[in-house]
Amino acid sequence: MEVVLLERVAKLGQMGEVVKVKDGFARNFLLPQGKALRATDTNMKRFEEQRAQLEARNLEAKKEAEKVAGKLDGQSFMVIRSAAESGALYGSVTTRDVADVATEGGFSLDRRQIQLDHPIKEIGLHQLTVSLHPEVDVTITINVARSPEEAEIQAAGKSVQEVRAEEEAALDAEAAAEFDIERLFEEEPRPEGEESRTGD
Repeated sequence: MEVVLLERVAKLGQMGEVVKVKDGFARNFLLPQGKALRATDTNMKRFEEQRAQLEARNLEAKKEAEKVAGKLDGQSFMVIRSAAESGALYGSVTTRDVADVATEGGFSLDRRQIQLDHPIKEIGLHQLTVSLHPEVDVTITINVARSPEEAEIQAAGKSVQEVRAEEEAALDAEAAAEFDIERLFEEEPRPEGEESRTGD
């Protein structure tokens, strides 16, 4: 199906371009979302009549998106989930979850603005792209952890496994030191010439 784009659509084209797309993509996404019109003579005339208004509206929306982008770009949001010792989540983090935590953090995002190739299925820091406008994208970080403490460790640039290994090494070193001190007291030799006085 041929459509005329009413706004820039990533990997497809700019406003005003006539492009050929699959029927399902046009019917299920472009047309209902108001991103395109069928490329008929009537619609082409209608588009040309409204072009100035569409461009002005697009420019205004882009300015608003750039304001939000200045505040949102580089932000980090925490998502607490249950996970196995290996770090695999019992479930996954989806675009809806990301939109919810961003909204709680003071940014009104729609899940369709978040670009996620596949659901997040393990703990750690995950970089995601948020499309605030067809021409304005920002990057945010989703910190998926089992607890706020774990999230702080990850935010500091360490993995939970590294911290656990360090803690275990410290405990092992402490236990080894205690064992050496105990052995030292057990094996302390008696001074020369000192005899047992029992039986005197």
